Amino acid sequence: QMQLVESGGGLVQAGGSLRLSCAASGRTFSNYRMGWFRQAPGKEREFVAAISWSGVTTNYANSVKGRFTISRDNAKNTVYLQMNSLKPEDTAVYYCAADLTYTSGSYSVRGSWGQGTQVTVSS
Repeated sequence: QMQLVESGGGLVQAGGSLRLSCAASGRTFSNYRMGWFRQAPGKEREFVAAISWSGVTTNYANSVKGRFTISRDNAKNTVYLQMNSLKPEDTAVYYCAADLTYTSGSYSVRGSWGQGTQVTVSS
């Protein structure tokens, strides 16, 4: 069973950058579509970004498009989320997820979730 461990969250000023990392265990990491979700206080968890097993295809929520970049290094069993031009509304707990599926225009997670890492953007 794949286990996900996240790191890289923290406090940053508006306009700043953070890079989140998600280290995965398991020998079949490269077979999974991976993604990031986030949950702000008082809100439901929402999709942020997804990446195909090869890393060639990526998708982003409109709210982060052009500012965030998802990538993966299958040799290191790691997926990343580079977050630039951060805004206070990006403040949330960010979760890494494994084995995403895409049906009827939305993503769901069939596999594992990370523990979450807090990202706080001050104004």
